[in-house]
Amino acid sequence: MPELLLLCVMLIPQTVAGVYAHSMGKSFWFWFFISFLIPIISLIVLLFLDKDKNEERKGYELADHVKKKDDTK
Repeated sequence: MPELLLLCVMLIPQTVAGVYAHSMGKSFWFWFFISFLIPIISLIVLLFLDKDKNEERKGYELADHVKKKDDTK
């Protein structure tokens, strides 16, 4: 019984990382397994990734010879 309790306590950082990543629109399972390798660092990385969410992301500018889908030329 104590082993099961210890296992549940040890899975808390992985679960927190997975749920937090999922709430940001990232993969739950990816961050869940990454947090096995680097438990505390993965949570810190997720906190910094959240700040990028507020910034407006711009794509690359297309070359002159590439047409957009809405161009009818």
